[in-house]
Amino acid sequence: MDVSKAKGDNVTPNPGGQTDKPPSAHLVESMLPKVVKRRVHALKRLQAQCANIEAKFYEEVHELERKYAALYQPLFDKRRDIITGTVEPTDAECEWQSDMDEEEELAAEVKEKASIEDAKKEEATPEEDQKGIPEFWLTIFKSVDMLSDMLQEHDEAILKHLKDIQVKFSEPGQPMSFTLEFHFEPNGYFNNAVLTKVYKMKSEPDPSDPFSFEGPEIIDSDGCQIDWHKGKDVTVKTIKKKQKHKGRGVVRTVTKQVPNDSFFNFFNPIKASPDGEMDEDSEFSLATDFEIGHFFRERIVPRAVLYFTGEAMEDDESFEEEELEEGDEEEQDDDGDEDDDEGDFDPKKEQPQPAECKQQ
Repeated sequence: MDVSKAKGDNVTPNPGGQTDKPPSAHLVESMLPKVVKRRVHALKRLQAQCANIEAKFYEEVHELERKYAALYQPLFDKRRDIITGTVEPTDAECEWQSDMDEEEELAAEVKEKASIEDAKKEEATPEEDQKGIPEFWLTIFKSVDMLSDMLQEHDEAILKHLKDIQVKFSEPGQPMSFTLEFHFEPNGYFNNAVLTKVYKMKSEPDPSDPFSFEGPEIIDSDGCQIDWHKGKDVTVKTIKKKQKHKGRGVVRTVTKQVPNDSFFNFFNPIKASPDGEMDEDSEFSLATDFEIGHFFRERIVPRAVLYFTGEAMEDDESFEEEELEEGDEEEQDDDGDEDDDEGDFDPKKEQPQPAECKQQ
């Protein structure tokens, strides 16, 4: 929904039956004296210049991100090695300050179960020595709503082979972009060691509407060709159809491949239309693709362990609940105030616009 349009459509009823509607920007400007309007135009030129400076600011931010990505990478490489079992962390590296209250609560349960577990030890099957953290990335995919919506059951066996996800930023002098790299161990599904998704960005005001600039935005994305092993492509499925010959009446069965829902369709994204003309479904798919790419870059890759444990999602949920509770209290206060005129517009009752992930 166009937020600016929605705000302009707010109408405050009055007892006389007439409606007072805020004047549009063009109407306000047209009502100004010519000498004042002239000065407003000068301010608009200054504002457009500010937008151009802001665009340069974000270009430098992108360079700063690229610089610090190189500092993060050794830590992310160590994370990958621990996940895959290539490296076993030392006792010192595994030390982590736990919540003492939780430890005390668990202590009693452990003591109670100790005797039972000791009795079962002789009968229990020895646990295999597991390497690393099994199904680390798959667990994240299954736990995060945005990713689980894309995940199909036939994808899970493949994602068990996912070793790492990395973000790479475009080099200086190149068009602004970032690349998601999905690193896989050798598997029986495809030959690629790395699957990539490039998100192209721009950080410049639109000459026809410079005041709409709010920072870099994703404008397109490119996937990669997956070299599937024969019969292992989960992005298509084979269906059989019976066909009857019109003249002879002979029935034959033909098979053909049709698209199949899969996370791996992520690497074959819908393309932005050069002329900007797209149907509603295509626009939604494109916006969703941009949002997912941004989410991988800003949340999943930097904070992977917290999404694995669920702590990151708990933080997000707590924030949303706090926002909701504040809104509920405001509504209750409004409803309980009998002195307010029912027809008066109250900004507290206006539905808040959803927080959108900037297509950055």
